[in-house]
Amino acid sequence: MFDESSKIVNIEIEDQLKKSYMEYSMSVIVSRALPDVRDGLKPSQRRILYAMEQLNLRPGGGFRKCAKIAGDTSGNFHPHGEQVVYPTLVRMAQPWNMRYMLVNGQGNFGSIDGDPPAAMRYTEAKLQKTSVELMDELGEETVNFKFNYDETQQEPEVFPTKIPNLLVNGSSGIAVGMATSMAPHNMNEICDAIIAKVDNPELDAKGLRAYIKGPDFPTGGVIAGTAGIDDYFATGRGKIRLKGKAFIENKSNNIQQIIIHEIPYQLNKTLLIEKIASLVKEKKIEDISDVRDESGRQGMRLVVKVKKGFNADVVLNKLYKYTQLQQTFSVINLALVDGEPKVLNMPELVQNFIDFRHNVVERRTQYRLKNAKHKLHLLEGYRIALDNIDEVIATIRASANNVQAQEQLESKFALSAIQAKAILEMRLQRLTGLEREKIENDYQATLALVKELEGILADKDLRMTIIKEETLEMKKKFGDERRTEIGIDTADMRIEDLIAKEDMVVTISNEGYIKRIPVDTYRTQNRGGRGLSGSTLKDDDFIKNIFVASTHDYILFFSNFGKCYWQKVYDLPQGSRTAKGRPVVNLLPLQTGEKVQAFLNVSEFAEDKNIVMATKDGIVKKSKLSDFSKPRTNGIISINLGQGDRLVDVDISDGSNDILLATMNGYANRFNEDEVRTVGRNSKGVRGITLRDSDEVVAMIILRRENVTLLAVCEKGYGKRTNADDYKTTRRASKGYITIKTSQRNGKLVKLLEVMDEDNIIIVTKNGIINRQSVQKISVFSKNTQGVCLIKLQEDDLVYDITRIVQDENDEAEVEQEQIF
Repeated sequence: MFDESSKIVNIEIEDQLKKSYMEYSMSVIVSRALPDVRDGLKPSQRRILYAMEQLNLRPGGGFRKCAKIAGDTSGNFHPHGEQVVYPTLVRMAQPWNMRYMLVNGQGNFGSIDGDPPAAMRYTEAKLQKTSVELMDELGEETVNFKFNYDETQQEPEVFPTKIPNLLVNGSSGIAVGMATSMAPHNMNEICDAIIAKVDNPELDAKGLRAYIKGPDFPTGGVIAGTAGIDDYFATGRGKIRLKGKAFIENKSNNIQQIIIHEIPYQLNKTLLIEKIASLVKEKKIEDISDVRDESGRQGMRLVVKVKKGFNADVVLNKLYKYTQLQQTFSVINLALVDGEPKVLNMPELVQNFIDFRHNVVERRTQYRLKNAKHKLHLLEGYRIALDNIDEVIATIRASANNVQAQEQLESKFALSAIQAKAILEMRLQRLTGLEREKIENDYQATLALVKELEGILADKDLRMTIIKEETLEMKKKFGDERRTEIGIDTADMRIEDLIAKEDMVVTISNEGYIKRIPVDTYRTQNRGGRGLSGSTLKDDDFIKNIFVASTHDYILFFSNFGKCYWQKVYDLPQGSRTAKGRPVVNLLPLQTGEKVQAFLNVSEFAEDKNIVMATKDGIVKKSKLSDFSKPRTNGIISINLGQGDRLVDVDISDGSNDILLATMNGYANRFNEDEVRTVGRNSKGVRGITLRDSDEVVAMIILRRENVTLLAVCEKGYGKRTNADDYKTTRRASKGYITIKTSQRNGKLVKLLEVMDEDNIIIVTKNGIINRQSVQKISVFSKNTQGVCLIKLQEDDLVYDITRIVQDENDEAEVEQEQIF
């Protein structure tokens, strides 16, 4: 039991925890994490700068060891240990962290790569000129002082800064239950905005935007769009998308490299390099061959080398998408206003600084007026003494001591105690004629100063004019050019918006090597020409497929497992005419044993279009094109294939066309598309042609145009054109009829194409020879004939694929007989 004198008090633990935590929270908020809206400094920063001021570490003087600065700060003002003080000191000296540095550091203060600074016993520091302007009027009673933690010294509650430090340097900090993240701005723009706000106190966020473009980060970069800027100007909160600056450098041999010379604010350059290397290793970005850091005295230079044949614009956009080269900076304008945390919009921030400067100017004027009146009072006493100098001297000589002399002077000449004491302490040299004149001039000047200061205190407009003049002075001293650009908002911009739209010849080899080549690479030749080398392949490889697609098209890859994969044409590797290309398996997430069997280029996934598929065993399937409009990383099911069957061809139809299937032995069957009903992606399809023994489907044509011809090409280079009308419509699943004789001279049928006179064709052979020629040079024959020679082949060569190219109206390619290009 406890007696009544016991001091134990029963309280609820919940209440005590709430009270203790609230006290702790407010201590963190007010005394540690948040900046003051007036000078933009946190207590630790303010104490470091004040300690440096007391050490007289002015810009024109010498440096002192940071250990001394940190020790004085910790010992006198900030009792949290030197190891806490030093990182704050370092940050104020880092040009990549502070837009306008407050500390001038000498030695190793770290780097933008994340390298730590040297120990404080090795580094030195002194104040920057900006810090001088922060503390310049401390001795004029412009701000209140308070006792330090042990009440042995006094420190300023705030600095009477002429520089709008919070607006130009920003701030960041995490308190309890709240955080601040304020962006830095350009000195010129902020000073202009302050002057404009003084002239027009009603200036709102939109009006300030005419003066302040937006944040101006020390590391530069590009801000994408102004929506986030408008938000925090109006509300104090906003999200800014910040991108690094880069340009593309073209080297020899068609090699491109991306040069990154500015990165987003507070991004570690080394971590960016590591992220890029990680993406390459994980094959999320496979277009990069090397990353080098060539930064030096000339500035930042991060080199990203792009693999030959790949589009550097696409690679750069991938870097923006997958790395911190583009990131979001969240603005929260949270600061202490009269000791309370408040979120302020930009007009309020500017107005708070103006109000503070007005208070400083007023208190400074009062202090100067008090001193001027005191001086004037002394000078008036000097004037009385000089006018009665002989009598003053006689009075002093007749006095027994100082006290009596002072009393006699006060009574005889109507002087105050202060004046009498000053006369007694006056040196004899002040009695010369020259000194008498100086006293009179000083008196008149001081009298004028008193009137001037009284006029300032009596006229607010005059005080506001002084604020404008001093702000303009700060602009002239510290103003500089913007570093951060304000760009357009590219959030909804697609990569293809940055890529020229042009036709490409896409080739795929039997071993699965793919590449794209500008269609103009191949000039038109006469029928019978020898062609030119299209690629350099291994001995056991050959070009198997070739087609033309726009850089903005999708390529749908259909595999032997009946799956469909997506790829943009501009993402395909661009190579030279003789380049081998890149394996398709490196572009698509194919499973073990899965191979690409058919290809289709699509511009848009229209609802009224269908994808028609034909298999080797004569099966035809029709599904909606829109069913294929949602790409998935691992592909989607396109058709349910039977045992041993494989896709031969795919095409797009509007549902009202005829379908024509051609077989290896030269047979063809034409039937209306209405006979094939539309089914889902996971269906098998229906029979399109009944095959004879040892035969298989090699081509499918969707007949769309009138007055067209069908071009049949055989493996030994022979072919012919036949009017499409000669192919009579039968019914689905019939055996069909002969379209070309597959004789020993011709070999097996390779492809049947729908062509017109104005078209060009490209023929590709097993040995990689590519021949482009005009369709109108190929004769038209009836069905069941052998045709003519389309391309001269070597004895060990065979035709393996053919594709049609629509002739460009502006194509001025010359037709040259038997010439290799």
